[in-house]
Amino acid sequence: MRVGHVPLLPYTHPGSAAVRPLVVANAHEHAAVLLANHGPVVSGRSFRDAVFAAEELEETAKLVILTKALTVRRLDARLVAELETRHK
Repeated sequence: MRVGHVPLLPYTHPGSAAVRPLVVANAHEHAAVLLANHGPVVSGRSFRDAVFAAEELEETAKLVILTKALTVRRLDARLVAELETRHK
């Protein structure tokens, strides 16, 4: 896989300023990161390279989901309530 190792970053609320330092801290070593309970952030030398990285990551994720029994990481009730309060 050209994207290489893809770290899973901790959950942050949508739009939170806390996500930027997490992504920046990993950007120099990884072409892609996964934001827990959100999705991927990819990079490349060009827009085309970033699109290919996103496609590759998506296809790899499909294979992992189909071949391994993975548990879903759902948000707990407290976080869901916070999101409902913030985004009503």
